[in-house]
Amino acid sequence: MTASGISQAAVETFAARERARFLERNPKSVALAERARSSLYAGVPMHWMADWSTPCPLFVERAKGARFYDVDGHEYIDFCLGDTGTMFGHSPDPIAKAIAEQANNGLTTMLPGEDAVVCGELLAARFGLPFWQVTATATDSNRYVLRWARAVTGRKTLLVFDGCYHGTVDDVMVRCRDGETVHRSGLVGQAYDLTEYSRAIPFNDVEALEAALAQGDVCALLCEPAMTNIGMVLPDPGFMQKCRELTRKYGSLLIIDETHTISTNIGGCTKLWNLDPDFFVVGKPIAGGVPCGIFGCSAEMAEKMLASRKQAQEDSHGHGHSGMGTTLSANALAMHCMRANLEQVMTQAAYDHMLPLAKRLADGFRGLIAKHDLKWSVTELGARSEFQFCPVSPRTGAEAEAAFHDELQMAIHLYLINRGILITPFHNMTLCCPSTSAEDVDKLISMLDQALTELLAIPGARL
Repeated sequence: MTASGISQAAVETFAARERARFLERNPKSVALAERARSSLYAGVPMHWMADWSTPCPLFVERAKGARFYDVDGHEYIDFCLGDTGTMFGHSPDPIAKAIAEQANNGLTTMLPGEDAVVCGELLAARFGLPFWQVTATATDSNRYVLRWARAVTGRKTLLVFDGCYHGTVDDVMVRCRDGETVHRSGLVGQAYDLTEYSRAIPFNDVEALEAALAQGDVCALLCEPAMTNIGMVLPDPGFMQKCRELTRKYGSLLIIDETHTISTNIGGCTKLWNLDPDFFVVGKPIAGGVPCGIFGCSAEMAEKMLASRKQAQEDSHGHGHSGMGTTLSANALAMHCMRANLEQVMTQAAYDHMLPLAKRLADGFRGLIAKHDLKWSVTELGARSEFQFCPVSPRTGAEAEAAFHDELQMAIHLYLINRGILITPFHNMTLCCPSTSAEDVDKLISMLDQALTELLAIPGARL
């Protein structure tokens, strides 16, 4: 028996049929997958690219707007969008133009240009924090902000929410189990005890939040304003305001990571909900799909950062390294693309297009759940929505994880892929971009309806 209400045997029958269909219709991807095994670990350039629902990797030829095309010539409507990396569509024209403009003018020099100044001004105006730094990824941004938080507070412990995702920062790879902080399962090559200076608590638990902060050793709470990687989990009314209130009360900093939730509003949840963080982080989509991350800080933090850096230099007699920054951080190509993205792509008009379509999609999901009499729920936040295999939207990471049915999810995803639709892997999240149309949304709803109809028609499917 599963929480989804659908039998494992039916899911296996359904998935087997779809795997056979995929292999038959994608001979070039199959051939490339076989060829790749001789030179690429796991047959892909990054190992998680082999973790999709397909029986072998699906190889892409090109992508534009809300569409991509595989090597076998099939067209797909993309509701994954690089898991937010191309939140505003694949290769928006202003970004393509910016890449071409910069291509012959230097890609990286370790020196700033006018683009950097304009980007700083645009970021300050949009997100409300006065000072900014540019990195290569959101992981880098979170890692560097954590160093600053420890430096300015003199404290070492990081507080996170159970089921959080902040890239591959070591310190966030922890979970909460029976009230205790433990290592996240599946970590490879972990050499030291992360729980010494990291603490995990449930999302939406004000009592646990205050108890963790009251110990007086927390440098910062690092959090998404809504959880998006364990399955979407929205904050209870007033919870994020409590996070701000209690961090201030106990002398801890508030770091808001909006790498995914930036799909909510042009100023993110930070501006929409007036969160007033000490630090603010965004990665993936900020330069229109070109690798780039940013972090902003308050004027108070900027002063304390300057003092901390000066003290560190004095302690090392002018020598040493801050432990922050990579050579390609804030490179000329990324800065030129970020400027184009902020000025021409990541606009209010883009959000005005995306948000109603996401609402249409969420409503469509709810209609299908009712039509097929499933005890599932839908969670939506801005331009993204997700159907989850539980009757009520989860309030914590543990509840979201308990609703997982990996085999069912992957079978549904594969069914959609075989019919020209891609949604975010690992859970059932969708994202609409400025190139997404109402017809695209309706096709996803129609194909999901068809998938559920066929799955539930298998004898013994319903539990």
